[in-house]
Amino acid sequence: MGARCSRFSLCWFQSHLKASVLESDLENGGKGDRNAFPSFTEFSFEQLKAATSGFSSDNIVSEHGEKAPNVVYEGKLDNDRWIAVKRFNRLAWPDSRQFLEEARTVGSLRSERLANLIGCCCEGEERLLVAEFMPHETLAKHLFHWESQPMKWAMRLRVALYLAQALEYCGSKGRALYHDLNAYRILFDMEGNPRLSCFGLMKNSRDGKSYSTNLAFTPPEYLRTGRVTAESVVYGFGTLLLDLLSGKHIPPSHALDLIRGKNFLMLMDSALEGHFSKDDGTELVRLASRCLHYEARERPNAKSLVTALTSLQKETEVPSYFLMGIRQETASTTQPLSLTPFGEACLRTDLTAIHEILEKIGYKDDEGIANELSFQMWTNQMRETLNSKKHGDTAFRAKDFATAIDCYTQFIDGGTMVSPTVYARRCLSYLMSDMPQEALGDAMQAQVVSPEWSTASYLQAACLFSLGMETDAQETLKDGTNLEAKRNKN
Repeated sequence: MGARCSRFSLCWFQSHLKASVLESDLENGGKGDRNAFPSFTEFSFEQLKAATSGFSSDNIVSEHGEKAPNVVYEGKLDNDRWIAVKRFNRLAWPDSRQFLEEARTVGSLRSERLANLIGCCCEGEERLLVAEFMPHETLAKHLFHWESQPMKWAMRLRVALYLAQALEYCGSKGRALYHDLNAYRILFDMEGNPRLSCFGLMKNSRDGKSYSTNLAFTPPEYLRTGRVTAESVVYGFGTLLLDLLSGKHIPPSHALDLIRGKNFLMLMDSALEGHFSKDDGTELVRLASRCLHYEARERPNAKSLVTALTSLQKETEVPSYFLMGIRQETASTTQPLSLTPFGEACLRTDLTAIHEILEKIGYKDDEGIANELSFQMWTNQMRETLNSKKHGDTAFRAKDFATAIDCYTQFIDGGTMVSPTVYARRCLSYLMSDMPQEALGDAMQAQVVSPEWSTASYLQAACLFSLGMETDAQETLKDGTNLEAKRNKN
């Protein structure tokens, strides 16, 4: 298939392999290379004061997994690492030895699913924790207070899985207890991946109760005993599943009444209508019901949650930042190419402009095919095949892309003729029909037929941009630009 197609075959293989690799990586604390995580450090108060501009009010992070009376500041260390600094109320940890022991224990955890604790400070009455900074706010922000777009169904499923993996990892390291698990404790990193705040893993402090004062969301056994158990954490996970399903913070008792009455669709976020399958919605509701069981021993454990949620994952090859609508800066985007109009249209994923360009160039790049067609015109099968192409072109011109796909498919399946332009036109028709993976297959096939055809590379770039694979798209756009420049020289 050529070097370019081989590169994309490898790209797709790696993207599908990624999901299976993640589980083993998490068992080792997250990334395969633990050196990628900063080691735990005991900072001086002056270091953290300098990093936060003197604990300036301008540096306060309003939503970083915490509520009053504790304050979280955004900071930057001398090595340019961004950090989140939690400064406790003075009475929260009177025993400095206990604070340091807890911080060091939690700081020994390292996972891609956590906003990891990377340091602390214990000087005089000051008690501070230092964590990795998560720049893209909280789950509460993206679910309850979104501005540009609601969170996509595939991303909600990913949040649920990554959170379950975080809890499973913590449990495997002897830290199964998590205090006040809620949508403010889920943060989003630079890549748009959800992470569980490490602050909720600290225990025995006097900075407040383990659960919010809203009794409607509190595990029933906690109301009886005042103690947090692993099962209590699963109950909190159940309330988060309700948040993800509904886009609202619904009291479990109300949600369970709807579920028992088989009215679970009333739970679903109206913004998700038409974007999820009923089977997937039913399964997530069933899982939430199990997590919210009154009897703690009847709730699933974290490992079984991971297993159940893994099978529900959608669009696993699409990066989180794309699903979240976060613009991802890459080295290639900071060095823009000198693009032709076709390249510019692909960079913007301007499908209307691409349609106009393909219409304009017509079939002039199908070299050598016209003579073959005229020689074989006399057969009935050939007439039918050519009619399919003709009807496809008419539909393509009229922007009836569903019909164009059907007609071009008949032409291609006929198997007697090969046309890179037909693959290109069906590719764009697939893109117009929100079928980017099928479109990418056609763009790659067009290049198999005509390896030096810049149009095929340009269309591959447009497909990859649509799939959120920006780095690969930029590389392919560069290939198309080089091929077009080479052709114009000849």
